[in-house]
Amino acid sequence: MLALAATVALGACAVGPDFSRPPEPQVEQFVNGAPPAATLSAAGKAQAFRADAAVRDDWWTLFGCRAINMTVDEALTGNATLAAAQATLLRSEHDLRAGAGVFLPQADAQFSASRQKFSPLRAGVDLAPSIFNLFTLSATVSYALDIWGGERRAVEALAAQVDAQRYALAGAYLTLAANVVNTMIARAAYRDEIAATQETVALVDQQIAITNAQVKAGTSAYAALLTLENERATLQASVPVLAQKDAQAADLLALLSGQFPSEWQAQPVSLADITLPAGLPQTVPSSLVRRRPDILQAEAALHVASAGIGVATAALFPNLTLSASGGFDNMALHGLLGKEGQVWSVGAGLTAPLFQGGTLWYRRKAALAAFDEASALYRQTVLAAFAQVADTLRALEHDAAALDAQTRAVEAAAQALSLLKTNYAAGTIGYLDILIADRQYHTARIAWLEASAQRLQHTVAFYAALGGGAGDVR
Repeated sequence: MLALAATVALGACAVGPDFSRPPEPQVEQFVNGAPPAATLSAAGKAQAFRADAAVRDDWWTLFGCRAINMTVDEALTGNATLAAAQATLLRSEHDLRAGAGVFLPQADAQFSASRQKFSPLRAGVDLAPSIFNLFTLSATVSYALDIWGGERRAVEALAAQVDAQRYALAGAYLTLAANVVNTMIARAAYRDEIAATQETVALVDQQIAITNAQVKAGTSAYAALLTLENERATLQASVPVLAQKDAQAADLLALLSGQFPSEWQAQPVSLADITLPAGLPQTVPSSLVRRRPDILQAEAALHVASAGIGVATAALFPNLTLSASGGFDNMALHGLLGKEGQVWSVGAGLTAPLFQGGTLWYRRKAALAAFDEASALYRQTVLAAFAQVADTLRALEHDAAALDAQTRAVEAAAQALSLLKTNYAAGTIGYLDILIADRQYHTARIAWLEASAQRLQHTVAFYAALGGGAGDVR
């Protein structure tokens, strides 16, 4: 009877909407107006958008930096937030398995032993009371027919919740890797800027020494010396600021790696150690919603809300439960399994909600509103993802233009310095002019380092915006 009931219940339709994946956005490109050029060139390095360039799971290895690869590996194995996300996924999987148990009959066994005093007067019989022992061994089997599919929708929601947690974990991986690579690039830029600034300070020191000699000889004004000393102090003040940023970046990397700052060993890295990825994935907009973990997580949340409508709808209808029980009663433990004490019962129970004060009705209304809310959040997530990709595409385009201009500035400063050195060798100018030109070159060099780091970081943002190769795992 239970097997027949289960077959009937599983064959019945489930109330509520059947979930279908939201359609892919019908847009042709990410940006407004003309898309970025197919190839972006600056500082002798070009980035080309290629259709055959896949968004790899280990995209950070494309930067060709051993220190970055090692630090990302440390973070992926030691990060506490990532471990929490993994535990959350495991918990949701166990919840799903627990929820699926509703499709099987529920069986319980019970044994009890008691000593009782019974008075026949309660039954209207004028007899002396009796004292006896009572031993009971019983088993109960029940099965709730899922006629309206409420339980199936509940398990469907649990399965969708597993999907949501799986995509949340993929998003945590992506965010962690992007944060580590960005921080490593920032540290490289800070260290290179500190070195360039210290070189500039040394040049200003030489310039101050020459100007001081000129002041003593009466060929230069004392104000010129004060101006140079002010510039040196300003440059020296910028070094601790950069050093503090470098220290903060190192502490952040320790945190991301799940280690204490005092125990984490920073990997030395320079911008020269980091290679700019040359081949960038050329992705069509419609495929983004099937790749980005945050969009897939929002889709899973929408699925959970859809199943919730079915659960709330099924609660409005009657529930049928089949049950059977059997056991043995006896006043002596050694005769407990005797036929004279055998008892059993078989029955069915129908429960129908008649009046709940509007509770069930408005729960369904709330489930419908929750679905509308999840739908709006899904759309907002998609829009934000497309905006992020558009931002990174424009950033890569503008970074190339800015770095190209900074490269020309460095080349011009270097050429001017070379010409001045030639003139100095010919005796037509003083050494002070060379120091001024050299300082201008180092200033342009620092600006070039900042532009180079920004281009690298926006490349990281581009890979993260595309979903980092997480893909649709279903």
